[in-house]
Amino acid sequence: MDKIYVCGVGMTPFGRFPDTTIKDLTRQSVIAAMGDAGCGIADIQAAYFTASTSGYLQGQNFIPGQIALRSMGFEGIPMYNLENACASGSSAFHLAAQALRSGEQDIVLAVGAEKMYIEDKAKMFSAFDSGWDIETLDENRDNLLALGEGVEVPEGTTSPKPYSVFMDVYAAFCRQHMRNFGTTQRQIAAVCAKNHQHSVHNENAQFRDAYTIEQVLAAPPITYPLTLPMCAPISDGSAAVILCNEAGLKRMSGDKSRAVRILASVVQTGSGRDPSDYQNHITAVAARALYEKAGLWPQDVDVVEVHDATAMGEIIQAENLQLVPFGEAGPAAERGEFTIGGRVPINPSGGLESKGHPISATGLGQIHELVTQLRGEAGSRQVEGATVALQENGGGLYGYEEAVAVLNLFAR
Repeated sequence: MDKIYVCGVGMTPFGRFPDTTIKDLTRQSVIAAMGDAGCGIADIQAAYFTASTSGYLQGQNFIPGQIALRSMGFEGIPMYNLENACASGSSAFHLAAQALRSGEQDIVLAVGAEKMYIEDKAKMFSAFDSGWDIETLDENRDNLLALGEGVEVPEGTTSPKPYSVFMDVYAAFCRQHMRNFGTTQRQIAAVCAKNHQHSVHNENAQFRDAYTIEQVLAAPPITYPLTLPMCAPISDGSAAVILCNEAGLKRMSGDKSRAVRILASVVQTGSGRDPSDYQNHITAVAARALYEKAGLWPQDVDVVEVHDATAMGEIIQAENLQLVPFGEAGPAAERGEFTIGGRVPINPSGGLESKGHPISATGLGQIHELVTQLRGEAGSRQVEGATVALQENGGGLYGYEEAVAVLNLFAR
């Protein structure tokens, strides 16, 4: 029970698929994962499903997992539906791993699917509105936007088109970092350009056009310092992961040498920290716990996928994960340290801003990428010699940080 593995991964391309249903997306990713693992429906002993926006956007408030999975033949097993905002998929993965460690099952499935792109644009964007405390909306907004005070906003750098208030929040995080550490808009653009260049080689990415730093800076503004390519898009998509223990692995017909071991998994809820207390950011606390569980250090990590709902997210999380000291991720990004071939490649998939962000599928899509990297099967975006991989996925907002963080460490 101590050794838990990812034995199969599958995902759809992320993008906008107006004629594809959540059932279709789920079926595609699950069939791909089972084929990758070398198992069938009859081998799966439990399923953890998440589709965070399906209740609001499609009206399937209850039992979305049973609806999607039973329609493709899953019956007679425990099925659980869960929601943890943008960290829902990773939370499903964590609970699936816990089930294996308990000894209750040998082979389990975690799957996330979203159908977010709809014709009603106002409703589509409002799906994010409950990502924080809805009883204190004005207080939430005022407290978070205050983080960005003290940085001048150049004229003409705010979009005249409607956009989510959460982009204003991310911009405030940017400005706070710029004020406290001297981070520049160009350094944030360097992260964005790097990720869009990575995504060129990812056939599942929503956007596959390369950008230079200059093109990112010249792109239409959202809200300073963010421009359009720096921000994750609205996406449809699904991703699935099959996990097993030693007993389950023996029953797989696939190549067992391709199994990837889960070294540690941590789910963290935030605390009422002061916004300047970076050391106790939710992800920083979770990272320390993760490294201790795995018996590893940040310098042992070869490849990373982080939650970059905007390019600034990569800078913040690279520091929280101790890949660089606080305040140094911007310069490191500009030097190319996070690029494939650099010191510690981050988001070889292209990240959320390029690959796409179908909320409940996002974390499992990150795991798909890292498993592919550790198997040495990533083709033109392969991180050479990768043996240890780190995933970070956050969800919602509470106080001055994410409401939940999920971190996982993997090894070949």
